[in-house]
Amino acid sequence: MNPPPPAASTPKAAFRLTKIIFTLGPSTQDEAMLEKLILAGVDVCRLNMAHADEAWTRTMIRRVREVCRRTQRHIALLMDVKGPEIRTGDLAEPVDLVAGQLIDLMPGPGEPEDGVFAVGVNYPLMGGDVRAGTVVLVDSGLIRLEVQSTSPSRVRCRVVVPAKLHSRRHINLPGVKVRLPALTPKDRADIEVGVEEQVDFFALSFVREADDIDILRRLLSDLKSSARIVAKVEDQSGITNLDEIIVASDAVMIARGDLGIEVPMETLPLFQKMAVEACIRHRKPVIVATHLLESMITSPVPTRAEVSDIASAVWSTADAIMLSGETATGLYPLECVQFMKRVAGRVEESEPKGYNTALPLKNNKDRLLRSAVVLAQELGDSGIVVFTRNGFLPQSLAALRAKRCPIYAFTDEPQVFRHMLLMWGVEPFLMPFAADPEEVICAAFAYLLRRNWVRQGDWMVVVTNVLAGKKTIDTIQMRPVE
Repeated sequence: MNPPPPAASTPKAAFRLTKIIFTLGPSTQDEAMLEKLILAGVDVCRLNMAHADEAWTRTMIRRVREVCRRTQRHIALLMDVKGPEIRTGDLAEPVDLVAGQLIDLMPGPGEPEDGVFAVGVNYPLMGGDVRAGTVVLVDSGLIRLEVQSTSPSRVRCRVVVPAKLHSRRHINLPGVKVRLPALTPKDRADIEVGVEEQVDFFALSFVREADDIDILRRLLSDLKSSARIVAKVEDQSGITNLDEIIVASDAVMIARGDLGIEVPMETLPLFQKMAVEACIRHRKPVIVATHLLESMITSPVPTRAEVSDIASAVWSTADAIMLSGETATGLYPLECVQFMKRVAGRVEESEPKGYNTALPLKNNKDRLLRSAVVLAQELGDSGIVVFTRNGFLPQSLAALRAKRCPIYAFTDEPQVFRHMLLMWGVEPFLMPFAADPEEVICAAFAYLLRRNWVRQGDWMVVVTNVLAGKKTIDTIQMRPVE
């Protein structure tokens, strides 16, 4: 028998599968703008610790939470720790480099030689890591150097692509495995602040191998934190060791800024596609970040290419898309979020029903979840209701990437609720659980009705367990909202 059509009622709330992350900064840190962004639909707030101190960080975290409390819409907090960086030293004034000019990068003490311009670098091991022919990229690749000779205290380079060199410019060494610590002293101090303020995610920069994640995992364990770890893939080592990094982490960020400098530009879309697919296969959330709406830092509208870039990330079913400078220092932060939301929504609603048939099913519980997806999609305008205290069931359901099939995930754990804000297609709810499973299901349906996520008469698929004697059995139920 076919289920009856849903009763006419208030239109259901709009559902977006792809999550939106914004970066907090001078353009978005006042309460009025935060309220607009939260009500506009952002899911996660990123704190970029490269430009933050302890006082600002504590103030901003508490401000975000206060605005969430006032608006009754809660978002997660992600602390993006700075990580180790190679930079040039201070200069008295900017220097105009010219093509063919020699320049000495000084990882150790020394004086200029042979009339060659010299600038310090903060990486003492650089002379041993590079060799003649190595490419050195400075200031996000604006300056390109080629190593001519090396010594422990001096790396002599020739300028290939010139530009004006300013103080403390970032250096990339494509293809070179640098020997930098996973966490700097500043990172450790920032993480302690984040743990004290109970942030939900820590993003680790320049992850090269699984051991980098393990170092942060041990630190969080020592600090008694259950925050999730986001591995930022930003160089060739991260791509080479991608699978082991995904397994060791809780989520992955494809940081296209530095990654686009470290690898040939034409391979960046291939790496993005590969990383998204690998994360879905391993059932870990994946974030596409950097330059999604770069022009809107100063422009009220995006370029057509940027709209297509967002659409491509949404079509790939990345869990989240992220705004950086666009909301941190840009002139149009709210418009950026609104454009991103509109593009994601339009792309998602154009997609036909279906799910990720390529996802490996590990056990019978996975097969039960797949059955729940198939049933919900066959029911028509339906969704899946699931109950969790650790987030694992919703995460597995999200990996199935069921189009046009929302996952309503209920938990009584506040941090698990916020962790689920990063999962594709999952709309989390925080609700007390009763001892009686039937009472919990009815309370969940009532919650969804109050918030206009469903209408009376909608048929839902419920993933739950029941007691059969002394055994607990996983079940799926097909039930109308009453």
